[in-house]
Amino acid sequence: MKISPRRAAGAVAAALACALVPTTAAQAVVGGVPVSAADYPWLAAIGTPAYATRPGGQFCAGALIAPDRVLTAAHCGALAHMLPGTTVTFGRTDVAGHGGVTVGIADVRIDPAFRVSLFGTDLSYHHGVAVLVLSAPVALPTVAVAAPQGATATVVGWGATSEDDQSNSVLRAATVPLVSDAACAVAYGAEFDPGEALCAGSPAADTAEFDSGGPLLIDGKVAGVTSWGKGSAEPGFPGVYARVPALDF
Repeated sequence: MKISPRRAAGAVAAALACALVPTTAAQAVVGGVPVSAADYPWLAAIGTPAYATRPGGQFCAGALIAPDRVLTAAHCGALAHMLPGTTVTFGRTDVAGHGGVTVGIADVRIDPAFRVSLFGTDLSYHHGVAVLVLSAPVALPTVAVAAPQGATATVVGWGATSEDDQSNSVLRAATVPLVSDAACAVAYGAEFDPGEALCAGSPAADTAEFDSGGPLLIDGKVAGVTSWGKGSAEPGFPGVYARVPALDF
């Protein structure tokens, strides 16, 4: 289902608020190490020259799940819908540089159940998944989606390396522990719904601002989408990741 004008307006407003309040955005990767984009050929940097405060205009990430489909976070989809000149780029280790494959966006499809609420003064996202339909298919590997199982996962992105460093442009990855639904509910109360989200991360490693939309990887498959959280690597507050539903919208 294509995002309706009414839903787009609400989603864009939420996304703008997210962009203007750094502690709200989902968590480059805190506690991570630099990696090569060649190791993640399906990983997309979503950006636009209009987002002038970020290297290369990068504001979110995504994962190529079909030759012309990129899985990302709903609030990233809302920004992509609104900001002029938004593209996705694959194969670029440093988003401040050049190279890789860049393609435009023909359509933005946001989960119709997507909604925004508050956790204290921070935004929290529910059913926070979107699909970007590319303007042309790309001849690149895709990544599979799978249910989350196991004790640890990998997060990857170009986002902030701490709450005080917003200028990182290099792709980084980290291993994070999966957090039980019970522990996540203690952290976030009613804002956490295990039916549509899961938690991962620790004070040693977490996602950060501008990692939104990127994958939570288990055994090389996407088990969740980086969505929101209180700060980055804050004790007692892991990152919240959207579970991937049937993508029939």
